[in-house]
Amino acid sequence: MVAFKGGATGATKYPTPEALYPDLPRKSGAVPGLLVHQGDLLRRYAADSHVATADLALELPTGTGKTIPALVIAEWRRRTRKERVVYACPTEQLTKQVAAAADREGIPAVTLTGSHTAWDPSDDARYVSGKAVAITTYTTVFNSSPKLAPPQLLIFDDAHNGEQYVANQYSVTVDRWGGDSPNPDLYVKLLEILTPALDGIVAQRLLRPEAESGHHNAVQFIVPARHDQMPERLSRTLSQTGSPWCFRYAMIRDVLASCLVYVTHSSIQIRPLIPPTRENTLFSEASQRLYLSATLGAAGELERAFGRTGIKRLGLPETAPEPRSGRRFFVFPGLLNGGDSNELTKEIVKLAGKALVLAPDRTTAVRTAGSVRQPAWPLLTIDDVAHGMGPFVAQQNAVCALASRYDGLDLPDHGCRLEVIENVPDRDHLQERFLSSRVRAGAALSERVRTRVVQGVGRCTRGSSDWAVVVVLGDLTKYLLRQENLTALSAELQAEINFGVENSTNTTQAEILENVSAFLSQETDDTWRESGEPIVAQLRAEAVRKLPDGSEILFSAVPAEIQACALAGQGRWQDASAKAQQVTQALSFGGATTKGYRGFWLYLAGIWAYRAASNGAPAASGSLANARALIRQAEQTAEGTWARYMPLLPAMEAPALPAHDDQAVATAMNLLQKIAPGQLDNRLGSMIEGLKETAASAYEPALTQLGIFLGAEANKPSGTGRCDSTWCWGNHLWAVVEAKSDQEPDGVMAHKDIRQVNDQLRILKSDRKHQVIPDGSFTALISPKPAVDPTGAIGAEDHAYLVHPETIWEIGQDVQHAWEELLAGRTGRDAAGLTPFIATTFQRYGLLPSQIRERLTEYPVGAAGAVTS
Repeated sequence: MVAFKGGATGATKYPTPEALYPDLPRKSGAVPGLLVHQGDLLRRYAADSHVATADLALELPTGTGKTIPALVIAEWRRRTRKERVVYACPTEQLTKQVAAAADREGIPAVTLTGSHTAWDPSDDARYVSGKAVAITTYTTVFNSSPKLAPPQLLIFDDAHNGEQYVANQYSVTVDRWGGDSPNPDLYVKLLEILTPALDGIVAQRLLRPEAESGHHNAVQFIVPARHDQMPERLSRTLSQTGSPWCFRYAMIRDVLASCLVYVTHSSIQIRPLIPPTRENTLFSEASQRLYLSATLGAAGELERAFGRTGIKRLGLPETAPEPRSGRRFFVFPGLLNGGDSNELTKEIVKLAGKALVLAPDRTTAVRTAGSVRQPAWPLLTIDDVAHGMGPFVAQQNAVCALASRYDGLDLPDHGCRLEVIENVPDRDHLQERFLSSRVRAGAALSERVRTRVVQGVGRCTRGSSDWAVVVVLGDLTKYLLRQENLTALSAELQAEINFGVENSTNTTQAEILENVSAFLSQETDDTWRESGEPIVAQLRAEAVRKLPDGSEILFSAVPAEIQACALAGQGRWQDASAKAQQVTQALSFGGATTKGYRGFWLYLAGIWAYRAASNGAPAASGSLANARALIRQAEQTAEGTWARYMPLLPAMEAPALPAHDDQAVATAMNLLQKIAPGQLDNRLGSMIEGLKETAASAYEPALTQLGIFLGAEANKPSGTGRCDSTWCWGNHLWAVVEAKSDQEPDGVMAHKDIRQVNDQLRILKSDRKHQVIPDGSFTALISPKPAVDPTGAIGAEDHAYLVHPETIWEIGQDVQHAWEELLAGRTGRDAAGLTPFIATTFQRYGLLPSQIRERLTEYPVGAAGAVTS
């Protein structure tokens, strides 16, 4: 046995983590040394008392090496401060990567994942005694009964995606089908408890085995605190469930009364708005929580994700050059006029030899991967790479399809040179989907979505010498072409995307494939280096980064948001409502940008005030009056119509319909009283048949019929250069409809098409001899194309919205069903009885003008997307 001897007499003192690094017993394969920016970050951490900061976030761009600095900090504190250190990762796959890195760098570490009963006792003992860093997962920290010994330093890797992994632990999600553990019986039991909060026709739709077209993804929002005994009934049912729901229920049991519920035809999610992490002592009592992130953002997303206020940011100095994380060549197949997106993607995959396919859901990822691979190539999924990407890397030719895995995957060097990323990752769970689609709180979610996109497109470029092609599919194309999204990205990424857009438009499939081939052949061909790289460098120099509007306002509201949710979780309803009103006051300074999110918080403030009054709080009558006033304010403030149709508080009258909705009901009543059943069937049938067509001769008359059945004065304007239909609900609200239904679903909508509709509302104002365009009036540009020409988007006026023909088709079907009900139910009703009957039927099917406006204005053509006034 070899026994080395030495004269060391005591522990070496290391004033900074950087000073420790040279003395680490690194193995072969370790990094040659700290990169300049890594050393800069370690020095900044040791200075300015950051070592004592309770919550500190370290930011380094994706692919530039966050793991090594974090491990060095972990080892430095373990050695010099004798602390227990936990390094938490989102997935077990990532724990293995971090453990391998620690081993190479000579940092003693143990991996403690899965059930604590399976942990190696000696590994656990090494962590407990402070002799090794514990590497584990978020779920080991955030669960109902953590088994780790409390750490002094708690590190969270990939904290930018913390909302997905932390909130999931505080959510009870019951899938009717699909998912990891579908349970249709439990879904129905919960739906029966929630039914008092749902409109009758909505409840009927949800109970049906098959979802109606256009309604399978519609999210219903329920606040159990509004309904007597609903939290208690939910608790009784959830307390009797088995795995995995019982574990999630245990996490929210004490705050269930303050939880929110989201329901679709396929899933129910019960969760607090912000996870109550302060109740987890393993988390809250650590001396320091260190959050590692590639994109911290400035709107408070990190704070909301972890339920912590006062997180300090620590990044590179503003004067420091941005570290490079490899080169990406973006390709947008959907922008190729006359081409086949799938065929082009398939040819690119063939050139690259393998591809990583990312999408928000498994179905889309697997479907796309299957359609672009060569017949003999294997298709790998998460089942094959759950413990690491090795099985995929080992394949010479393959595709790997993964859902919602925008970080924690490393495919550097020759591991994979191609990534296919499809659709915007903006609806990861039901709360997110509701806030995005119904509340229109895009500003509050933009940081989260942008982070996923940035992380996602960097999976194959993990170092400065890496390069990879990134193929963008689906509505992610539209997202990246919008200027407010693009300019929020780093200058490097802006340049790469702009270069990709330029080289994907006004070109041919053969030219794109030639460019891809040159980019992939960098090791043997200098074409890219000589012709492509200089252009990207110039674009990077010209790029200017701009944070999205409202970021500072959203950040200022975060402390009150977290405190309000904590107070509601404790049942301190009056205090929670008061704090929620502070949130709304902060958000009021964001104007239109934060209007939707402010309406959401006004509603919560009103419900919590009502709960305080119901529980007999001091000055309960005042609380009840305040609750009603807050609900009314929410109805007036909220974007869209969701707040107006939430269940009323007791003794609270339904809000009066806006003038344009009243006008629609009156016009529809006049039509209903006159039209014969046979004539109605013929006109509805003709309208539906016309909306199935793409030819203008059939489609355009069907649009006018659709407007008539929506209670509008609908016409096809005469004269040249006019739109295809106008829908006017008196002079209260106008809609201009321009159909490009015969366009192919590829390429971009031309600049001339945008110019054509920009002035249509002004012409309509002249036609109607009205002095002003009514507030909220809009232009719907119907086209199957995935995006708008960037120049056209810049020139688009803020009343123009891009609408897919499928949306019009869904409205047409709702119109057909609603009018069939109206015809069947009109017998025996006089005018006084018909008015509420029509209003209720239109509202249930989403056909009131305010609802039609909501359905047709989700995708602004221009960069601003504001509502015209």
